[in-house]
Amino acid sequence: MATEGLTPPRSSPPRPRDAKAYHRIRLFTGIASSLLTVALFVALVTVPPGRALAAACTTLARGGWGAFLLYGAAVALINGIATLPLDWYASYRVEHRFGLSAQTPGTWALERLKALGVGAPLAAGALCLLYVCLGRFGSSWWLPAGIFVTLFSVLLSRLAPVVILPLFYRLTPLEEGTLKTRIMHLAEQAGVRAAGVFSFNLSKNTHKANAALTGIGRARRIILGDTLLGSFSEEEIETVFAHELGHLRHGHIWRGMAFGTVMTFLSLYAAARLYPATAAWCGTGSVDAPGSLPLLGIWFILFSLVTAPIGNAFSRHNERQADAYAVRATGKREAFAAALAKLGAMNLADTAPHPALEFFFYSHPAISRRIAAALGGR
Repeated sequence: MATEGLTPPRSSPPRPRDAKAYHRIRLFTGIASSLLTVALFVALVTVPPGRALAAACTTLARGGWGAFLLYGAAVALINGIATLPLDWYASYRVEHRFGLSAQTPGTWALERLKALGVGAPLAAGALCLLYVCLGRFGSSWWLPAGIFVTLFSVLLSRLAPVVILPLFYRLTPLEEGTLKTRIMHLAEQAGVRAAGVFSFNLSKNTHKANAALTGIGRARRIILGDTLLGSFSEEEIETVFAHELGHLRHGHIWRGMAFGTVMTFLSLYAAARLYPATAAWCGTGSVDAPGSLPLLGIWFILFSLVTAPIGNAFSRHNERQADAYAVRATGKREAFAAALAKLGAMNLADTAPHPALEFFFYSHPAISRRIAAALGGR
């Protein structure tokens, strides 16, 4: 396995205190960023300068979907500037402080610009569709909007591994050898077809390790981070892949899409009921007026915060099932437990978070419990 170009991870094992400090900082900065966005959106619909911005966009674009799009872009720009210091601190300074990042300031900025280049056209299309739904379907706008979001999610799942992922990472077919044979054998046993097995240069951004089954249908690919290939034994990588395979075998991809669809419709329905009342109260105009747009963002953020524990509980259940599948499919309890321990160390996981924090914020069970389950409760 080729591992040239990898930047060595931290020289000493992480301490539990480091992991807890790291996750505490990331949690606080994430909450602070969300609260800052909500506060900014509230200001945009309540203070005179915020309302003046909506009026200026309406005048410049002469109303219609152009004004909606122009105002949405202006709000996104203001929010991006306001939250940029927190983003920089959390995703660059903190990652370097704890020995997790391999980025320079330039590569950090480049990755952000690439993400903006991909996300901006998608967001613009979503805003145009939202404007059409708000204007043509009245109080039932949430239903066609939900259908559009669902169809787009399926399309994105097909396109992401082929079109979007290569924009951020270099995918290299895994060389022939025993590791590829092990992986393909597991996939064949599970009846899974994939377009190929690839390594990707995760090390250009981070010292963390990861693997995934990406895409659906013929676009499905098996991808292994070069940090994983450079630091784990073949047996350990086999069990990590078996875990990802477990998600597919248990139908987690489709169940996850179904769950996400339900939550999308619920959030849109809730917003459709609360949005008009708050728009009238704030005096921003009709629901398809540009000035009302931040209110929609507020309700989406609040809904996601309230329902996050439900989504995390669903995810933790899926992860436990995938862990159990990895052990059954490979029969290698010790190798999987060792892989989990290495992943926890490389990714600076909090091995024993407070139960309340795990319930509200963790999409995976604590590493210590996953290791104990892999070893059969020993």
